[in-house]
Amino acid sequence: MGKQKRKVKPLPTIWEVSDEQWQRAALNGIIYQMRSGGQWNHLPPSFGDDSSVHRTFQRWVQKGVLKRIWATLVENCEELGGVDWRWQSADGAMGKARFGGTTSVPTPRIAGKTAPNAV
Repeated sequence: MGKQKRKVKPLPTIWEVSDEQWQRAALNGIIYQMRSGGQWNHLPPSFGDDSSVHRTFQRWVQKGVLKRIWATLVENCEELGGVDWRWQSADGAMGKARFGGTTSVPTPRIAGKTAPNAV
């Protein structure tokens, strides 16, 4: 019989990091924006200037900082048994095209009219 995997209570979702873990509000602002999906210019004032937070995010993406943070989190959570690799999520939105969309070319007829009552 195989070794049973120990049951570990999943870690709570991170909404904000504590002051001990991070001394700047930029990371909290980035986490808030990623979780909410809102626009950068709608960040609450408690995260500081929205342009500064966005510039920090762009700089970190270019330098690979977020990939390194993600790799560290996955590695540490894997050891704790807190990563559920079967769970996945996707997000999307569908709606009507604004103002009816673009006008398309008329669909060409395949055959002429053959209705019996057509005169």
